[in-house]
Amino acid sequence: MAASSLSSPAASRTPNLKSAVAPSPSPSTRRAPADAASASITAESKARFEAYNRLQAAAVAFGEKLPIPEIVVIGGQSDGKSSLLEALLGFRFNVREVEMGTRRPLVLQMVHDPTALEPRCRFQEEDSEEYGSPMVVATAIADLIKQRTESHLRKIQAAVSSKPIVMRAEYAHCPNLTIIDTPGFVLKAKRGEPESTPDEIRSMVKSLATPPHRLVLFLQQSSVEWCSSIWLDTLKEIDPTFRRTMIVISKFDNRLKEFTERWEVDAFLSASGYLGDNIHPFFVALPKDRGTISNEEFRRQICHVDIDVLRHLRDNVKGGFNEEKYGSHIGFSCLRKYLESELQKRYKEAAPATLALLEQRCTDVSMDLTRLDSKLQATSDVSQLRRSAMLHAASICTHLHALLDGSADPDPEIWGKTTEEEQMHSAIGSWPGINTPVKPANSSLKLYGGAAFERVMHEFRCATYSMECPQVSREKVANILLAHAGRGGSSRLTEAAAEIARAAARSWLAPLIDTACDRLAFVLQSLFDLAMERNRDKDSQHHQNVEDMDSYVGFLAALRCSYYKFVKELSKQCKQIVRHHLDSVTSPYSHICYDNDFLSDVGSVANPMSRFSHFTGVTSFDLADSGSALEEAQENLPPRDQQHSTPPTSKGNESKEVLRESQLTVPETPSPDLPSDIHGGRKKENGIPNDGGPRKRHARMAAYTNRNHHNSMIVGDDMGSKSGSSYSTICAISAQYFAKMREVLIERNVPSALNSGFLTPCRERLFLALGFELFAVSDDKFMDMFVAPGAVDAIQNERNSLLKRQKILLSCLHEFKNISRAL
Repeated sequence: MAASSLSSPAASRTPNLKSAVAPSPSPSTRRAPADAASASITAESKARFEAYNRLQAAAVAFGEKLPIPEIVVIGGQSDGKSSLLEALLGFRFNVREVEMGTRRPLVLQMVHDPTALEPRCRFQEEDSEEYGSPMVVATAIADLIKQRTESHLRKIQAAVSSKPIVMRAEYAHCPNLTIIDTPGFVLKAKRGEPESTPDEIRSMVKSLATPPHRLVLFLQQSSVEWCSSIWLDTLKEIDPTFRRTMIVISKFDNRLKEFTERWEVDAFLSASGYLGDNIHPFFVALPKDRGTISNEEFRRQICHVDIDVLRHLRDNVKGGFNEEKYGSHIGFSCLRKYLESELQKRYKEAAPATLALLEQRCTDVSMDLTRLDSKLQATSDVSQLRRSAMLHAASICTHLHALLDGSADPDPEIWGKTTEEEQMHSAIGSWPGINTPVKPANSSLKLYGGAAFERVMHEFRCATYSMECPQVSREKVANILLAHAGRGGSSRLTEAAAEIARAAARSWLAPLIDTACDRLAFVLQSLFDLAMERNRDKDSQHHQNVEDMDSYVGFLAALRCSYYKFVKELSKQCKQIVRHHLDSVTSPYSHICYDNDFLSDVGSVANPMSRFSHFTGVTSFDLADSGSALEEAQENLPPRDQQHSTPPTSKGNESKEVLRESQLTVPETPSPDLPSDIHGGRKKENGIPNDGGPRKRHARMAAYTNRNHHNSMIVGDDMGSKSGSSYSTICAISAQYFAKMREVLIERNVPSALNSGFLTPCRERLFLALGFELFAVSDDKFMDMFVAPGAVDAIQNERNSLLKRQKILLSCLHEFKNISRAL
């Protein structure tokens, strides 16, 4: 009853409770949503992992630098890296026997596939994104790794290489994980390897582990104390703060027997003072049995080792260890779970940035394809290519004109040269015959173009004026003087001095002129690179829609050669023109040394054209003196009344003498034996002045006669008797002749000749000359500058490669877009 009465209220309330509260689900019913959520997360993680694996394969095949999250394993040789990789894979393939980590990196793409009850391993083909056929035999995997390593190293002639081998392993017992195994650090090279191998391995590992998107898995044997760790400093160089580093202490079972008390274990597990408070290493031990066992037995041994390590720490160490703090970091299974979860976390974080980067790469590849298509089209459209080439050549010529007229773009501090740099880069050196350094104005400034041209002109002027008339030996003077004396005239001294000066000018000024032309040609040739730089800057600033000619190396080389040839031809012509001016100035018929002002400077008689008359025969008669013609005709004897006299310097006396002669009656038909009056440049015939033509010739003949007369008063009948005074006199006069020739040449002839010979053609007919050589040719010859033998095939092959690259990048982009939507 009681029970009934007790149950009555409950029974009365039961219908209300049933209507308000649903029946409690069974345990199997509760697990169903959780299993569904877990399956959804697993599927999402696998899809993300597969997308990154394909992207990584594309990056390796095409050399893409993509910030894909990856794990890079580093450590010393024999620190257990190979054993760890086999444990992660879940099967052995004798990787340690081929020493793969000592030569090339190995990228292991582990894919968890529940249907793969046996491991399926495929290797990515070299220089391709394609994978080969699956391999299931462990020895075949090891042999292929060894064969590819040795073949590649022979090809590049090196002991190690940073180009990785990519292996994809699909297995039901491996995690979704991608690991890059690197060569182990060594202190000394093996026998037969270069001594630099340890440094090369260290440099390569640092380059692989330094990118910030890569996680670093650092292995070190448990027998190594933290204070004596050899490679810990190298790890700090790669990741100073350990923000992306996971440290694994391998072969932990070798250290267990040293622990007897809890504090010893905790001190070792904490690595206090060496890694920081927030860094917790993993402690792993793996089976030591290397016998032939099945894959299942290998995995079972891994689990047993983890259990044995924990049992030893709990039972054989007094007080055990801080399991709450360090328990999650002891054992291989803990490391495997952490690596997989950490990599998936990084994948998820990097997905948006990877998607943006893929979009940019796809755009870049499309632009490259467009460029190659335009190249292929240009090979068939010769007229368009001619037009683009002409526009490019015209633009270069325009920039050359601007540089010659004066410009400060590009920066002269970068592109200009000092005088010393010009001499060094031109390989011309110093000025010939000049022993002292020539420092023109602004020699220390970096100049180019028209400014550099004018500085070289000024430097040439300074070098020329720093040269004095070279000394001549007495023997040479005697030979020249006596040779002139044997010609029957009385102008022995002056003519000898003039001849010496002319020879000196020809031999010493000619090399200076050639050097000046070569230096100026170098200044002009240097402008080509500046014009190219200006043209590139102009195109980039104005974004002009013109075809890029920088890729046509053959055409640019031909354009450069044509310009250099043009400048070289200008230099050759200028040398000829200036040499012609030099020959004119140093000619015996030149009036430079015989004009009135110059003769008065060297002590000659002023106004010589007013003293002598013109004869159709011998011109050695001096009408101003009364000596006989026979005495005048003897070239070694001066007139009797002038042997001890000095040259007259009075202009009035000469005029008087000529006036006396001019008072003679001129016959209607002059006789060749009588002098003709040229006083004042005039002669009368029947009271009518003659025309100007004959007067010029009579004046020059009179000047020549006057020189003969003047020198007959200076030179004695014996060279030996007055050798000292005659030698000094002839040297002094020849120096003045040399200075006069140099002055006329440098101040009057050379500057205008060089300016008109170099600058004017560059401004007026440069484009015409370049166009005639480059474009006035047949289409076949024109296309030779753009299409080398086999170039079309090479462009087509490059285009095909880009198409493959575009296809796989677009596929990866599509996958990452789907992943981003799921996130």
